[in-house]
Amino acid sequence: MAEYTARFDDLFADLAQRRGFRDYLTGLLTPRDRNKTITCLAGAEPVVGAGGTVVQRLQFFLSESSWDADRVNDRRLQMLCTQETTAPHDGGVIVIDDSGDRKDGTITAHVGRQWLGRLGNTDSRIVTVTTVWTDGHVYFALREADLPYVVALKPHRGTWARADQPHTPIDAARALTGTDPDHPGDWTPVERHFRDGHTETWWTADARLGGYDPDSPCRLVVATTDPGTLPEKATWYLATNLPHPDAPHAATSQHPPADLAEIVRLYRLRPWIEQSYKQIKDELGWGFQSAPTGPSAATRPW
Repeated sequence: MAEYTARFDDLFADLAQRRGFRDYLTGLLTPRDRNKTITCLAGAEPVVGAGGTVVQRLQFFLSESSWDADRVNDRRLQMLCTQETTAPHDGGVIVIDDSGDRKDGTITAHVGRQWLGRLGNTDSRIVTVTTVWTDGHVYFALREADLPYVVALKPHRGTWARADQPHTPIDAARALTGTDPDHPGDWTPVERHFRDGHTETWWTADARLGGYDPDSPCRLVVATTDPGTLPEKATWYLATNLPHPDAPHAATSQHPPADLAEIVRLYRLRPWIEQSYKQIKDELGWGFQSAPTGPSAATRPW
């Protein structure tokens, strides 16, 4: 941390600002319960610690001190571009993503009447737009290492196929036979067990789409509550390299065979992984700070 923050020293006018910058980053990166508040960023007790010297000093640095957030962010980007592991190149792309939530009142910075895609309307809310540069290195490494995986595909994401064959995962699912429990066709029932004790019957099947085939190293597995309607929020389209137990290469594959129930079980781990990601994101301060902080604290991920 000391070596990293020292590279920003010339952007601050005095020792107090440099110390405030270090305290701010330390607060963001240290595991704490509520790092979206000034008291937690400063390592102080909520509410009662708000008037403490450390908290007030950090508050002044973020909201009143005359340092230039844009210059600090420019320096951060320059540093990223000079490191081999993070420098951009022609093989990468910029990914733009937006997220937001409803927000009443006007006290919090950047709240206003804005369009929110996931709700499909315009209302009072707060929206963040995140840009990420990636070169797909992780995905290439996954293929080269030949690690086992189960990942989700978007239902309408197209792939190459002959004109008379399915071109998207949902097309592949619709091509399967069977529509209900009395006429299952290609579908196999799987019991899902939930933490509250209740169970649900889902229907699963291996589908064919482009290079995905039950007998090939890459499989497309569809899991749904209703094969007849394929409800959007209760249908999974899963790609995996775990071989079908009856596939010709199952005996020689370095990955263990997996039936449909096992594929569904593995993908059920996704909520736990996502929750861990959200906790890490919150710990790092990615997103808006709820306290009255400066622009760098409100919009800049570190």
